[in-house]
Amino acid sequence: MSPSQPAIEDAADLPRHLLGLEGVSAASINRILEEAQGFRALVDQADKKTDALKGRTVINLFFEASTRTRTSFELAGKRLSADVINISASASSLQKGETWLDTVRTLEAMTPDALVIRHPDSGAPHLAARALDSHCAVINGGDGTHEHPTQALLDVLTIQHHKGPIAGLKVAIVGDAAHSRVARSQIHALHTLGAAEIRLVGPKTLMPTEAATALGVQVFHDADAGLENVDVIIMLRMQMERIRGAAVPSQREYFRLYGLDPARVERAADDVLVMHPGPMNRGVEIASEVADGPYSVILPQVTNGLAIRMAVLNLLARERGSGSPA
Repeated sequence: MSPSQPAIEDAADLPRHLLGLEGVSAASINRILEEAQGFRALVDQADKKTDALKGRTVINLFFEASTRTRTSFELAGKRLSADVINISASASSLQKGETWLDTVRTLEAMTPDALVIRHPDSGAPHLAARALDSHCAVINGGDGTHEHPTQALLDVLTIQHHKGPIAGLKVAIVGDAAHSRVARSQIHALHTLGAAEIRLVGPKTLMPTEAATALGVQVFHDADAGLENVDVIIMLRMQMERIRGAAVPSQREYFRLYGLDPARVERAADDVLVMHPGPMNRGVEIASEVADGPYSVILPQVTNGLAIRMAVLNLLARERGSGSPA
């Protein structure tokens, strides 16, 4: 599969699908973030629902396990008053031999307005989008090691809440970047919004081969050096389900060399943000006293994820220009 998504030229020209953030303009990213700001306020209210997507249908089709992404897309749809259907691969006709693309086409025939897809193969949502003939929007909920656009957008929203504009910030992304769709989407978004420095920190065995060139980042194999004076630290999960062979000597050794403990936090800026897309492996990627400490915004990331997914569904699953989120 060869993932590709045409560039979006301005904020008014939002995509039919959200398949990734590579090539997406700052104006379009900011349009989604602005929409999310309105929903973020709604999330904190006693009455959390709006009728923005009343009469619309959202189908979540997940071929991989998920807690945060699946639950927040489901809750986002319901908060918008959409009809939400959740389908897992284990409960679908895939178990009877149907191809996953036939499953997608079958669901399209039921006239949904948005189809959220998580798949272990890079490019699967792109292939699904090309297969559809209807108005249905395809939203990438994470595909293989390629991209996870809504995760990157919620991370940006979280940073903006605490730091203001992304422009000028130094951001370190630490850990298993080679297998991380989250890291790739984060890098695209941070570049587009003008981050001063993006650093990938980790062992050579867990760094993407294109990191320094195609991705345009600085690579550090020394965690202490890589975290020096950064404004934001984003930790990544060790994706053991994707790693082939022995990428690190042991989890204990990995934590010693690259785990985020209080001493490493001290190397960063005084007001550093500590982030993690989850799920966390405590004592492997991050110490509990850091994950639960004063610099951590890991739980606010989850809350902001709900606002971002409400914004994306609202913008892509209904006719544009039909009202505001509030």
